[in-house]
Amino acid sequence: MLKDSVAKQALPKLSPLTMPRHTVDEEPQARKSRLQSFAVTTFLARLFVLIGTLGLSWYGATEMYDVLNTNAIAGLQWAFWILFCINFTWISFAFSQATLGLIFQIWPFSKTRKEQEVDGVTAILLPVYNEDPLRIRANIQAMHEDLVKQASGKFAFFILSDTNRADAWIAEEQAFRTLLNEDDSACPIYYRRRYNNAERKAGNIAEWVTGYGGDYECMIVLDADSLMGAECLISLTRRMAAEPGLGLIQTLPTIIRANTLYSRIQQFANHCFGPIYASGLAAWHGYSSNFWGHNAIIRTKAFADACGLPVLEGKAPFGGHVMSHDFMEAALLRRAGWGVRFDTDLKASYEEAPPSLVDVIVRDRRWCQGNLQHKAFVFARGFHFATRLHLMSGIMSYLSAVFWLLLIVVGFALAVQAYFVRPEYFANPSLFPTWPVFDFEKARSLFILSMALVLAPKVYGWLAAMLNFRRCMQFGGPILLTLSTLVETVLSALYAPILMLSQFQVVYDVFKGRDSGWKPQSRDDGATSWKVAARAHCSHTLLGFGLAGGALFLSDELFYWSLPISFGLILSIPLSWISGGAKRGNVIHYLGLMRAPEEKRPHPIIVMQSRHDEAQSELAFDDTLSSLKRLSSDAALFYWHLAQMPEDEPNKEFSRDWICAEWQIINSENIQSLLDHLNEKECLAILQHRELMAAMEKYLPEDKQLSEQTEEFGLA
Repeated sequence: MLKDSVAKQALPKLSPLTMPRHTVDEEPQARKSRLQSFAVTTFLARLFVLIGTLGLSWYGATEMYDVLNTNAIAGLQWAFWILFCINFTWISFAFSQATLGLIFQIWPFSKTRKEQEVDGVTAILLPVYNEDPLRIRANIQAMHEDLVKQASGKFAFFILSDTNRADAWIAEEQAFRTLLNEDDSACPIYYRRRYNNAERKAGNIAEWVTGYGGDYECMIVLDADSLMGAECLISLTRRMAAEPGLGLIQTLPTIIRANTLYSRIQQFANHCFGPIYASGLAAWHGYSSNFWGHNAIIRTKAFADACGLPVLEGKAPFGGHVMSHDFMEAALLRRAGWGVRFDTDLKASYEEAPPSLVDVIVRDRRWCQGNLQHKAFVFARGFHFATRLHLMSGIMSYLSAVFWLLLIVVGFALAVQAYFVRPEYFANPSLFPTWPVFDFEKARSLFILSMALVLAPKVYGWLAAMLNFRRCMQFGGPILLTLSTLVETVLSALYAPILMLSQFQVVYDVFKGRDSGWKPQSRDDGATSWKVAARAHCSHTLLGFGLAGGALFLSDELFYWSLPISFGLILSIPLSWISGGAKRGNVIHYLGLMRAPEEKRPHPIIVMQSRHDEAQSELAFDDTLSSLKRLSSDAALFYWHLAQMPEDEPNKEFSRDWICAEWQIINSENIQSLLDHLNEKECLAILQHRELMAAMEKYLPEDKQLSEQTEEFGLA
């Protein structure tokens, strides 16, 4: 048995593809040769969004002009008017998309997508980066079991590890090794960990494409928390086969397994309001849609030809490798003439949400830098107009926080000016005075309109669910659905100013030249201590008190108008603390509020995943052991790890970590003595170099050593 374990390889034979690196500016290839004819529905949808956005923006701009001064605008009023126009245009754009989505949600004549039987095998890629391997193992087991039942021989899993911590790496190997197989007649599972993490997830996928992509017509890209049912995976492959001009199909991932207050807010919004936004996006995107990096199928050869990402000039955060690679991969596919489509009708496509407010802010820091990098592509040659809108929307999703905060600051500056500065009635030579005018009635009407535009998508989601009896009952019925919508709206309003200020800070960090680095996303319950929450939100609380105190000093009316912002900021520390932790804010769950449809009647793939997740406790898996201790206590794992290692390069460059690790292996009497003196880099040096790893054999129990067999199996 041990002999078989030594000989077993974790990857199939190579089948390389070339993947040339492209530049920011390139002449596009002909699009008409691949895509279908002009779609009238897409044109009308884009026209609807354009007219709705421009019409509302024009109305808001003219009304605000009248509000500020019926005679003339001067000084800070111009700044306030410009900032208001930017913010109002942004919410008008979102409202127009949501209104379009409602129309398509209640439209009785839905379009059926073409499907066609598939020849060949589709690869399912699962990139991993310092994640909990047992959780991923349960996901893979569930999907594998479902696929073997429904599409045996049609799929192959590739676990692509970018893990760069020694303990996490060997924990992965221990968790995944017993899953791996080469059964092409069912559904093989392979594992590869790369030693060089260049270009992060994009580089991970690209390395697989250039090494193994030639044998697979399509690849389905997942995230570590992704879970997809067999019927969804099969439909994706059939839809790609039916339309040869398509390069990518993105599904709408549904959030599941939310067990904290903040994740439940995201989950309910995703289930109730998400389909409205998604339907609107899909309608005007047409065949020029976007890619979110996971739960999507991609034509492998098209990806290899088109998606070699350029390296941006300069240093991080704006230069270097492209961080938000998904947006740009969709853009490059479209530039090369391939269609990119967003199919919102596919079910059983799942993901998980960040568990707490702090985790969302950490993720936003990375996403913000990636989106702001896209400024280099917005006006580059060859990109479709819809692609430019995607890129601008991504940039604006973070700059909007800056414009919102500036609007508040300028508004307060105007209030301070009005309080302390005496108006100049005869500032200009004239027989008649210039009376400062502020139209409160129009201001109130414009405020109500702004709130209506912001809240309309939530009302649309509620209405669409109420009109669908079956879906309404999945949310607990009309009363619980209505209460859940109200609770989600109130909680979102409280968290909104905290997110605004946090996003302003991350934008500031990016413009200051600070790189976000690469941190794994939190998959636990996100419980944070009061100390961590206080440190993260101290500035938010102080600003909230300053805002409320200043407004109260200036006028009672201004205090009440600013209360929705200042109240959330003042409570930012307790709101952040209660956002994470399965036992803190989950009283919402026990009250039956913000229920997701999958909670009461979960999809079969979720049931399978839960069953496999519960079975993980039966594994002999001690997560307290260090990497080298795991290997020294499990000879089969030790020799399997050794069998996956490439030959050491001759004449390798001098490495202090290598030299120190080698000396300590030679001079340590036992594994504990070695571990007492190794640091993380030296430990990684051992795990990544065959010669050092082979020297570790002396720490195995003598009856488990295979010194006489190492030459036979190529391990010498």
